[in-house]
Amino acid sequence: MEQPFSTSKVTVEYFDPHDVFRLLAPGLVPRLPLRNLHWQSHAGPLRSIDTLHIELLPAGDKSSVASPLSLSSPPPSGQQDTIASRDDGFQTQIGATLSSDTVDQTTNRNSTPARRHQIPGLRRTPYLKVFLVRCDDNDSYKGHVRQEIRDWVKANTPPSGSKRNTAENHDAFEWLIIHVVIPNTVAATQPRDSGSVSEKISTTSRWRAGSSTLLEKMRSDFNTSSKGTVDRIAQIRIGVNDVPYDSLPRVIPAVPSGYSENEQETENSWMDLVSKFRSLILSSFDLRVSQYEEDIKEKDSQRSLPGWNFCTFFILKEGLARGFESVGLVEDALVGYDELSVGLDMIMATRSRSATNALLSYTNEIKQIALKARAAIAGAEYDDEDELVDLQSAQAEGAEPMDAYDDIPISSNKKPYRDMIVANNVSVFDFRCYIFARQISLLLRLGNAWSTREELLAKLKEQQESVLHGVAPRAPPKQKENEHEDLTMLSEICRRTLEFIPTVSQVMRNDVFAALSEVAKADGDDAMPAAHADPLASEVVDNLVASFAFSIAQQILAQTSTKALPIPPSTLATPDSHEPKSAIPEPKTMMHPARTSSLAIRTGGAAGVSRPPPSPNVFPGRRTSSMDDQAHSTFLKAGLEELAARRAELYMLSRNILAECGKKRGWSDGWDSVPVIGESTMVEMIDIDLNDDEKPAAEDEKSSADRKAVVSISGIDSKLLKTALDNSDDFYRLYETLTDKALRHYTVADHTHSVQTSMADIAVLKYYLGDYGPAASYFWRTTPFFGESGWSLLELSMLVMYSSCLKQLERKEEYVKVVLKLLTKAAAAERDRQDQKLAFRLGKKADIDYPDSEAIKGFLDDLLVVTKALPNELRIPLSSFFSIVEADGSPEYHQGRDGISLNLKVNTLLMDNLKIDTARVRVVDAGGKSTNEIWFELPEPTTMKPGKNKLKLNSKSAIPGSYEIDKIDLTASNLRLHHEREVGQPVNKASDTLRSTHVVIYHRADTLDVRLHASKHIQLDRNNTVDIELDSGWNDLIKAEVRVKAATGGLRLLTSEAKCVNSSINFSKPPEGGLFCFDSIPLNETVRIRFPYTVEQETPGISVRIEVSYATENGTFNFSKTPAIETALALGVNVQDVFKHKALFSRFTVSTASHSPLRLFKSELLSSDVFESQFGVPPSSPVVIYPRQPASLLYRISRKAGVKVGPKSQKTMYLRLHYSVLQEEVECLAEESLTESLRDTPLRPFTRLLCSTVLPHIRRGLTGHELERAALLGSVPTAFLSSVSWAKYFAGLGQTPNGSDYSQALTSFLQTWQTENPKLVLEKTSIPTEPRSILIPVDIPSLTIVHTADIRLQQPAQPSLGLPLDSPTPTVYTNQLIPAVLHLKWTRIWDTTTPPAEHTDLEFSYELAAPQDTWLLGGRRKGHFVIPAPSGNENRESTPDTEAEIPILLIPVREGWLPYPGVDIREVRSLDDSPAAAAGGQQQVSFETDFRNLGETVRVVADRARVTLSLDASGPGGGPLVLDVERRAEVAVGGRVVA
Repeated sequence: MEQPFSTSKVTVEYFDPHDVFRLLAPGLVPRLPLRNLHWQSHAGPLRSIDTLHIELLPAGDKSSVASPLSLSSPPPSGQQDTIASRDDGFQTQIGATLSSDTVDQTTNRNSTPARRHQIPGLRRTPYLKVFLVRCDDNDSYKGHVRQEIRDWVKANTPPSGSKRNTAENHDAFEWLIIHVVIPNTVAATQPRDSGSVSEKISTTSRWRAGSSTLLEKMRSDFNTSSKGTVDRIAQIRIGVNDVPYDSLPRVIPAVPSGYSENEQETENSWMDLVSKFRSLILSSFDLRVSQYEEDIKEKDSQRSLPGWNFCTFFILKEGLARGFESVGLVEDALVGYDELSVGLDMIMATRSRSATNALLSYTNEIKQIALKARAAIAGAEYDDEDELVDLQSAQAEGAEPMDAYDDIPISSNKKPYRDMIVANNVSVFDFRCYIFARQISLLLRLGNAWSTREELLAKLKEQQESVLHGVAPRAPPKQKENEHEDLTMLSEICRRTLEFIPTVSQVMRNDVFAALSEVAKADGDDAMPAAHADPLASEVVDNLVASFAFSIAQQILAQTSTKALPIPPSTLATPDSHEPKSAIPEPKTMMHPARTSSLAIRTGGAAGVSRPPPSPNVFPGRRTSSMDDQAHSTFLKAGLEELAARRAELYMLSRNILAECGKKRGWSDGWDSVPVIGESTMVEMIDIDLNDDEKPAAEDEKSSADRKAVVSISGIDSKLLKTALDNSDDFYRLYETLTDKALRHYTVADHTHSVQTSMADIAVLKYYLGDYGPAASYFWRTTPFFGESGWSLLELSMLVMYSSCLKQLERKEEYVKVVLKLLTKAAAAERDRQDQKLAFRLGKKADIDYPDSEAIKGFLDDLLVVTKALPNELRIPLSSFFSIVEADGSPEYHQGRDGISLNLKVNTLLMDNLKIDTARVRVVDAGGKSTNEIWFELPEPTTMKPGKNKLKLNSKSAIPGSYEIDKIDLTASNLRLHHEREVGQPVNKASDTLRSTHVVIYHRADTLDVRLHASKHIQLDRNNTVDIELDSGWNDLIKAEVRVKAATGGLRLLTSEAKCVNSSINFSKPPEGGLFCFDSIPLNETVRIRFPYTVEQETPGISVRIEVSYATENGTFNFSKTPAIETALALGVNVQDVFKHKALFSRFTVSTASHSPLRLFKSELLSSDVFESQFGVPPSSPVVIYPRQPASLLYRISRKAGVKVGPKSQKTMYLRLHYSVLQEEVECLAEESLTESLRDTPLRPFTRLLCSTVLPHIRRGLTGHELERAALLGSVPTAFLSSVSWAKYFAGLGQTPNGSDYSQALTSFLQTWQTENPKLVLEKTSIPTEPRSILIPVDIPSLTIVHTADIRLQQPAQPSLGLPLDSPTPTVYTNQLIPAVLHLKWTRIWDTTTPPAEHTDLEFSYELAAPQDTWLLGGRRKGHFVIPAPSGNENRESTPDTEAEIPILLIPVREGWLPYPGVDIREVRSLDDSPAAAAGGQQQVSFETDFRNLGETVRVVADRARVTLSLDASGPGGGPLVLDVERRAEVAVGGRVVA
């Protein structure tokens, strides 16, 4: 392998005539390399050189020996290593043989001037020349040392003051003199500077204060005196312990100076020496770069001139690049090679004659390999003596043997490339290979790769170990080398390789074809086919190119391997074990070649640097060692993902090369046998030669057969590739291994798509090889990814293979899941195809591939067979297999029975027939107001074909209402297809599977029906009742069960008290828990069930859910209904009682409780055991009660004579009212009219639907005002119904036999009916057959005493005022004395609660009272009277003996109609009758007073006949003055009161 860093150092040549290098080396070598140098670029910013390696070479010696002390060590391994070790940036190519000029220059370095090479890029000269001097005292210096130095300076440096020419600038160097001071010498006793002598020597020293030291003498003699002169003199003092004993001087100076250096001064001297090395080398480098840049600029400007040669230009510019590399400016060197690569591309693109005539059309070595391979394929022996001799000579000259072509195809040491370029004897192929090799070597150095770092430090370590053992160098400890690798640079190497391989492959292909064509021309065989058309030549070329490309990829993979990549364990695992395949021994050829070096590395184990794994293909089965390494070393993570991705691409490139070679041998990667879905209609294409139409078909077939027959491994030099192509097992194993390694690298790079693609490749290969277990595992991991990424056809193909694997493995449950996914994906693709077909296309759109049905057929039947053996039912969405499910029209109603049918349109997306065992569809109430649900079921199994199908489902529940389909269940074998949706959710016809969900079911006229009514007869002191009417319709019921449930909160149904009324049919067993059972009910029979109910709080209405399950000869049917009724009373009654001595007058006020008027037909107050009633003359016609005009009923109640009141005596009377509500009459009239109109029409089945639709509108449309008007006029207009939009209430009913919509027909009928019946006439005088009635209990109040007070006037003489004498109203004069009598009586007949034994005497008081401006009262105005207790039932009324007549005198004060004075009667209680005593149980007395004079008046007139007045203001207060008054004559007779 190439030595990437053999030129990454500068040469320093030393002259050691006094053999002191061996003493200087222990201190100098450890201080190398030079660090932290800075050089100002001429065309850019300041460059920093972290490390500059120095190669110390003795003058006049060819071998690369670091020190004369190493002469006793073993010699280098070979001459090639020695030569290579002395190369620098401006010298010859690594591994190339030296030209004669170079050898002469090296041999005669000290005698005659060296002969320079004409091309500067091939020169190799030191940057610095060092002369090592030993001078022990001043006498030696004056005697011969000074002259030796002068001679050396004169021979090796240009004359002072002379200007260097261009050639000298190419070889610019600096020089330095190092004075090595040996211990025990006079020089060792001298200080460095004479100026400090007085400070450093004792007073007994013999040195004069003004004498100069040896160092000062040398500086004075050999340093120029000009300003800014570089100091070229350095002095190093060797310590006693650093010199071998046999080399120490035996003679010690007689008078020592007493001067000695301390440790700091010694260190300063070494630092000064290193600093001089740094500055002088950079000075030489700057001069050389400047000259090279000028020459390159000049040569580039001559590009268009005749005779310009790219090879010469290349060598010149490469010299500059190698110069940069020599000082560690690798980036600048890489830029130089990149520019040269672009320049070569430009030259090849322009095809200039002057520029390309020097490049060979083919490579001789490749030609020989191609001829050998062709001879091997043809079965002949290839023998060319001349070529063999040339090859042997080339190998002897230092090139690597041809066997290395396999393992290391890209290396700048492989051939003497630079000599070939200088000699214009290079092909395009070699040219590109050399440039790429140099680029890779520079990138490896930038990447700090393992091999690069080892080879770079090898020489330095060798120099350190060549120092004599036992001599401790005075040097600081070695700095730890940077162990980090730049992953970004390594990834750049891989990227460039991926670009280089296709390019160089095409160049190599053209190279081989050109070589074979030339051979054919040289042989003169004109009949031989062209090289491109020759099958043998094509096979040879393909093999050579494949082998070379494969080897390059493997080489770069080996060079870029690093522990910094955390490669995960292998995914290749056996089906029954988790052991990664990387732990299984791989083929012997799987090992990449380890990086080798021509440098003799003799570091043993002291280097402390471990070698990396020899091959990137060897991944440990355990990650322990890798983790341990990471614990001690930190890797840079920058560029990790990119490096992993590039290496993975190289693995994939190698795999693709392997796959192409395998195709020729019939070894497929499995993709050819993958079931292709979506391209079944494609025709197999063949190649047609458009340039040779007349070529016979037989010849074409023969040529094609010959071409296919030529398959050989001749020309394939890669051992790994050759082994893999030896047999199919090795081929598939290498293919699998390369794919797995790429997969693992893609995993680190986080390239998800590539990871999944690699997994798919392994899965397909495993499937192709019949290894179904691992194949299924890989399919399981990678199939979902392609589905989610939009590779639907590829996913289907993989699912087909996956299912086949599971079927072979007999994994039934997994097989079912995968096949379901396969069929679901295929169905989804079919849905897309159908949508695309129906979609509106605007413009031209690209065609989309859809799955082929033939590739998927048969899986459905296998699925159904396998699912039968599964214990559990599999549920999958209906949309997986069906695209459209919708109701086909309205439901169909069965004639003669209550069943209905629902037709479904189903569009299946499957490729096979699907046998449906059962199908169920549930519809629920669309508004969510009720819990009604209906199930439609398939009567028998059916088979659904691909495409459109129809299913007819039956139901025996015909519950009317508006429904939505919310659930669909289809069962096939053990597979259940289900679909559920939320009720009320809008339907998206573009995407939803269930397109039409609305189903309307109406109640036909002849079917079974149940109705709920509030009882027409209400008794307020008992629970209210409801009536349920069960109408059998056309059904002859064998058995029926009616179940009722309360649907209103707080409602309690007392069904245990239920009974059948007005019917001969009775319960088959007693009602229990809301269930009523009947044995048989004939057709058209109505059964009324009545039962009471209670509510927790008053509600205006109640709702009851009624469910009927009945059996007929056609089966068992179900019906349910939740009707609601109003339970609020339609009227209200108030009563007012007036007690009299003998009778009680009760006034009942009857009013309506709603806005609807009532018609009162009859009223009666039913007698009780104690009381009886009397009513006046009843009205001749019903009484209409309006909301603002109630009716009054007056009853006279009296106590029955001779009836004793006992504990069980019924004292409560009942008021019974017979009435009707006008609004109900209107609704009944409208229902009768509609029913009659529909009787003989085709719309008769819709009678119940029409009535249930129209009646609510009538109920809401008639206002109170319109009902009052109807009550007055006797008719109800129907015009308000004409504004109703009836069509929306009848939507979804289907079509009539003639094709029209039922909604339109019913709307037209209602419009016609309204036109024909503009008014509904009410019968005012007719009484319904069974009017409503209400029975109201009336309790007679119990009173202890009823008093009667009567003021009777003693009839006075009537004034002669012209009034009749028998007038009931008495007439008196003002101030007239009127005698009167107060008559008091009482009765106890209204006391029905006090037992006779508890009766006591009662004392009352009376008081007459009148306004003072009305009456003046005289006589006994106040008084007490006592009512005796009755004895038994006797004496319950007053007698004349117990009545009181009290005389009184009344005097009217003013004129007018004056009411009688009032009488106030109160009970007189004794002290014992306190409220506390009454609370203790004593009788409470309640009484009423009947004031007979209430409402009567007395007329009072004035007693003056004539009055004479004076109208002036002479009266009192300025008023009129009464002059005379004439009184009536009658007044004078009677008495009067004079004020």
